[in-house]
Amino acid sequence: MSREYPIIAVTGSSGAGTTTVKRTFERMFAREDVHAAFVDGDAFHRYTRQELARMFREEPERKDELSHFAVEANLLDKLEDLFLEYGENGTGTYRHYIHAEDKSMIEAGYQVGTFTEWQSLSSGTDLLFYEGLHGGLVTAEHDIARHVDLLVGVAPTMNLEWIQKIDRDIQARGYTQEAVIDTILGRMDDYVRYILPQFSRTHINFQRVPTVDTSNPFEVQDIPTDAESFVVIRFRDPATVDFPYLLAMIQDSFMSRPHTLVVPGSRLSLAMELILAPLVRHLLAQRRFR
Repeated sequence: MSREYPIIAVTGSSGAGTTTVKRTFERMFAREDVHAAFVDGDAFHRYTRQELARMFREEPERKDELSHFAVEANLLDKLEDLFLEYGENGTGTYRHYIHAEDKSMIEAGYQVGTFTEWQSLSSGTDLLFYEGLHGGLVTAEHDIARHVDLLVGVAPTMNLEWIQKIDRDIQARGYTQEAVIDTILGRMDDYVRYILPQFSRTHINFQRVPTVDTSNPFEVQDIPTDAESFVVIRFRDPATVDFPYLLAMIQDSFMSRPHTLVVPGSRLSLAMELILAPLVRHLLAQRRFR
């Protein structure tokens, strides 16, 4: 783990809500005058969308083994190299993956499902912030988690995660419901093998739990609102957490286990600010006064 050049990673499945956590960090960084290098995990996919589609047409039997969750479908050596180089020198190489919602990139001439060219990170940043699928991955060939100073997991209950993904991919990315469900089912083995184990390595997990019926996530339905959910927050090291302070500051919160805080969904942003801001300050204090 680095101190001179800290790395924060938010890891979670597609549709889990990692982007919401990223926005919380962005607001925090702006308020604290932190200059972060932002890296999107999708940029380390191995194939463009067209390349994958062609492969699946020519070799349909490979569809289940080449999900974006899989090691084989990602440039994990490049991701690990980036984390290693940034941790040592504050430098590294990255690129962008173009999503349908990236309007400015599309207007600039990029096609959805493709990548920009590799480029160097800006110099003089305070920390690197990663949001994606593999921030806490450990395999026989790769140990990405060892480079991360603060690893945050975002893992809603599975049915809620699927509802969120279906809604996002239909509304923002133009997929049919059937196509999204096929993707979810096709990725299941990789989800169990590569995504779930990461949540046992995180420093903090945020898990949103709905209080409404989500029994059939494949039925078209509205995403449960914040007011219709609780968030279960698990800490790896509860000895470092001031639980009395958090309970006093977050109305209607309670502890379900010695390392677990439960807060109303409507107070998630407040909880994230109270929990994460001191950790960021601590990382930067180590960097600046080392």
